[in-house]
Amino acid sequence: MADTFDIIVIGAGIAGASIAAHLAETKRVLILEMEDRPGFHTTGRSAATFEPNYGPPPMLAFTRASNMFFTNPPQGFTDGPLLVPRSSLFFEAEGQENFTKNLLASGSGLEELSEVQARKLFPILREGYAKRTFLDPHTGDLDVDLLHRGYLKLFKARGGQLLNSAAAETILRPGHVWEVISPQGIFEAEFLVNAAGAWGDVVAAKAGVKPIGLQPKRRSIGVIPVDGIPGVASFPMVTDVGETWYAKPQSGKMMVSSADATPVDPHDAYADDMAIAEGIERLMNATTIEVNHLDHSWGGLRTFASDGAPVIGFDPHTEGFFWLVGQGGYGIQSAPALSRTAAAMVLGEKPPQDVRDAGLVLAEILPDRF
Repeated sequence: MADTFDIIVIGAGIAGASIAAHLAETKRVLILEMEDRPGFHTTGRSAATFEPNYGPPPMLAFTRASNMFFTNPPQGFTDGPLLVPRSSLFFEAEGQENFTKNLLASGSGLEELSEVQARKLFPILREGYAKRTFLDPHTGDLDVDLLHRGYLKLFKARGGQLLNSAAAETILRPGHVWEVISPQGIFEAEFLVNAAGAWGDVVAAKAGVKPIGLQPKRRSIGVIPVDGIPGVASFPMVTDVGETWYAKPQSGKMMVSSADATPVDPHDAYADDMAIAEGIERLMNATTIEVNHLDHSWGGLRTFASDGAPVIGFDPHTEGFFWLVGQGGYGIQSAPALSRTAAAMVLGEKPPQDVRDAGLVLAEILPDRF
C-alpha cells in the first residue's frame, strides 16, 4: 500500500525545500531526497552571494523580488542574519567593452568609479588593469545554510515530511496519480514536483516525461591564504565584466574562481585543478597579490536549460508533472521569490504581483517554450 500525499517534491535542495515549505501551508507534502542529507550537491556548495545584477532576465526579477525576504525574514525563520552587506566591484578588463554594455543595459543601481576610488575599496587592484570600474553597493554575502535550514524547518512545522536516502527509483502514473517507488517506501500524489537539479532530466525520463535538455556545468572554487594583507575581511566581491574570474573574502582567506562552466554529466562534482589555477592566475593579473599555495578547494554543479533561463511550470504534455529546474548559478539568491512563484503556479494561481512588478515575464520560464 502506498502512502498518499497531495504533492511529492523530488529533491531537497534549496528549490525543493523552499517550494515545499510554501505548499505545505495548505497541502500534504512529501520531499524525497536521494542523498543522506539535503542540499548535498549544489545548495551546500554555493558561492553564497546576493548579486541583483547577475543572471538572465527571469533570475534578475526573482533576485530583486527576494531582497526584502533576505533583509527582513519572517519572524522565527532564522536565528541569524541571512544577508550581510558586501559591495561588489565589476572591472572592465582589456577587450571587454561589449560586456560592459550588457552590464549597463541590464544593471540597476551601478556607480562608475575612478581607479583611485576603486583602489580605496580594493587596495590590491593592479594599476592599469581596469579600464572602467563599476560599484554595486546593494550586494552581499548570503548564509546559505541558515536559508536552507529555515525553509526545511518551516516545511516540517507545517506538517511536511522529508525522507533522505529516498531516491525515486521508479515513477509510475497509474490512473490520475503519480506513484513513486523508493528505498523508503511507495508513495503516491496527484502532483509531482521535479526539483532534482542536475538530475532533473533523469527524473523526467523515469516518469515517462520528455527531457528538456538540461546541462549540468561544473564550477570550481579555490580558497587561498592572504596573510599580511590588511583589511581583507572588508574587501568587496570583485569580478571582471566578462565573468572570467571572481574573488571575495571568506573566513580570513579569499575565495577565487575562474567562473568555469564545464559541461558534465550529473555527479558528485569535484574541483578541477586547471580551472582553479586559471582563476588564481587571473586574480594575480588583476591584483598585486602573490599566491604561493592553495588552502583548499571544492566543486559544485550549476544546471542550465538551453536558453539559460529556469524552467518552472507544468509539463505541457504530462498532467500533474511540474518542472522546477535550471536555476543555474542563481538559485540561492532568487529562492524566496522563485519559490513563492512556483508554489502559486502549482496551486493554479498567478505569480505574485511583486515578482511581476520586478520584471518577470512568465513566458520566459514556462516549459512549453522548448
